[in-house]
Amino acid sequence: MGTSGTLDPRCSRLDLPENVYARMVRLADGNILTVAGNTVMVSEDDGKSWCEKGPVYTGPPPGIPDGGLLLRTQNDWIVMIYVDTGSFIWNWNDETRSADQNAKLDVWAIRSPDGGKTWLDRQRIMEGYCGALISMIQMSRGTIVAPVQILLRNPDRHAMTSYMSEDDGLTWSHANIIDMGGNGHHDGAMEATIAELTNGSLLMLIRTNFDYFWESFSTDQGRSWRILQKTALDASSAPGYLLRLASGRLCLVWNRLQASDGAPPPRRSGQYSEAEASWFRDELSIAFSDDEAQSWTEPQIVATKDVRPHPCYPTMFEHSPGLIWVAAGTMKFSLKESDFTG
Repeated sequence: MGTSGTLDPRCSRLDLPENVYARMVRLADGNILTVAGNTVMVSEDDGKSWCEKGPVYTGPPPGIPDGGLLLRTQNDWIVMIYVDTGSFIWNWNDETRSADQNAKLDVWAIRSPDGGKTWLDRQRIMEGYCGALISMIQMSRGTIVAPVQILLRNPDRHAMTSYMSEDDGLTWSHANIIDMGGNGHHDGAMEATIAELTNGSLLMLIRTNFDYFWESFSTDQGRSWRILQKTALDASSAPGYLLRLASGRLCLVWNRLQASDGAPPPRRSGQYSEAEASWFRDELSIAFSDDEAQSWTEPQIVATKDVRPHPCYPTMFEHSPGLIWVAAGTMKFSLKESDFTG
């Protein structure tokens, strides 16, 4: 269990195994499933203990899982997408401001029809360099949508697209590219998180180097993204995590632009990005929206760094209605929605 940080007193530390985070699904029998590395882990007692149930994939590389995004579909398939860390290639040339021509971090998908006992239809859905995968949802109409980061060239920067499946992860297609320009090994549009709005459209919140999240909208189930604009959510150059709760609220956890005491954040540019961007990650904040992300509650700090690592790259799992599990860095904790919205 990670202990390198201070929690809001309304939060409780989770005693999860070191390799178990908040990327989980609740199975039809009530058990909780996650994937740690290439191993299926199941808890039959609501997360108090975990049992290894065997590997996801036992064949040769490429495409060996190392954890990933999980989803239980409306038809009771478990779908996982993941990056192939075994074939990872990345180098950055500061003089040419470009990545290795062979830069590689492919995205793969695999699915299970029986609660993680067997896994089928393993396939590479994106060949290239992805970066981190943040979130994946199934829309009310059944379409699975996951934002995927891609590397663009000349000048080298990152951009966003989305991959969709309309048959429970059997086949995949992708949308248009959201390109915000830039040049640097952490420049462009990156590491987006996603949610379906009540009007049937999709909201994507995008990590940028412009001191705010930017948002994009799709009105055709992720096939195209036609609106791109700045939000009112100040943010450092770090991803957030967006989750639709059982209450109907949207919940967001993220690293804000700077410390709550107003101290100037650490900023980076040069090889990182053309714009000088905040890299503040010492505090993790939470906010809620009752009006489909048009406005948000005042952000509240839930976790603060004491020593490294930072509470960043958060994930969330709604364990039961109103009880949220959060993992960020090595910090793993739970909180009650009502304690932060009442």
